[in-house]
Amino acid sequence: MPPPGTHFLRRSATLLVALKVVAACAVVAGPAESKNEPKTDIATLLRIQADVQKLLPQVRPALVAIQTGGGTASGVIISPTGLILTAAHVVGKPGRDIRVVLDDGSTTTAKSLGLDQATDAALAQLKDRGKPWPSVNLSREIAKAQPGEWCFALGHPGGFDKARGAVLRVGKIVKQTANSLHTDCVLMGGDSGGPLFNFAGEVIGIHSQIWENRDQNVHVSMAPFLRSWDAMQNSQVIKVWGVGAGGYLGVATRMTDDVELEVADVIDGSPAQKAGVRIGDVIVSVNGTAMTDQQQFTATVKAKAAGDTLQMKLRSNGKERELAVQLAQRPQEDSE
Repeated sequence: MPPPGTHFLRRSATLLVALKVVAACAVVAGPAESKNEPKTDIATLLRIQADVQKLLPQVRPALVAIQTGGGTASGVIISPTGLILTAAHVVGKPGRDIRVVLDDGSTTTAKSLGLDQATDAALAQLKDRGKPWPSVNLSREIAKAQPGEWCFALGHPGGFDKARGAVLRVGKIVKQTANSLHTDCVLMGGDSGGPLFNFAGEVIGIHSQIWENRDQNVHVSMAPFLRSWDAMQNSQVIKVWGVGAGGYLGVATRMTDDVELEVADVIDGSPAQKAGVRIGDVIVSVNGTAMTDQQQFTATVKAKAAGDTLQMKLRSNGKERELAVQLAQRPQEDSE
């Protein structure tokens, strides 16, 4: 554990400012400049710093640390009644009691509600305390979260540390997909489930996948939360979603702690099941291309039509095998 006041950053991050806000500190870091990007001018950096200094005291009280088993993660309260947004891989399943550490260091409990395994979105509910919980708003204008927009990430990398406080990273959106945002905000273990904010102080994403390369960090966008809100509040588990064009495979996936793409579910009677794909298989490659995340895998399947064949390399119990899976016509409901 580093001494008080220090923070966790990868080598690619550069220090922008360090702030101390009334009785607690938050470390603020900005993105490293790419050789292919123009330098950010000083006036813009000063404006970003001023915006962060204004927004941080408003949003930080809603940030929570989550402790499950031997791990630590993050979440954010988005309603006065204590509803928490976090990542599905953080809570694991509905009905689970989780220990929550608040901004002031006090602890309480929450119960996990529903989750979307296909996108890594999840809800949890804090117990009633007789008064409103500190909360922030989520953004419902998903289209506004475009590449090039400034944003900032909050979390508790390495776990809750009252002396250090929350850790804030400033960056930009570098990619948007149907269910996710990619940013160059620096993230580390313990940030999973924490919030990504726009500069209106609204949550636009939840930290999902953490990568070494600064422009590959993945955050669940608000799209999966908004479309599955009722189902998750009712503690349902969403395993697959209709994704439009493309052939039908019939699997749901998740990212493991080792950052591997794993089969989370196989639909009965699907092409995947008939070909021998099993729950727990790690998807190594498809048609010779290494699979590194859920978005890439979904895009690969969508690019193929019914009748096309996928050559899948899978790994289970340390052994690799190859399967040829012929995609079928997409059913009306469950799909990959």
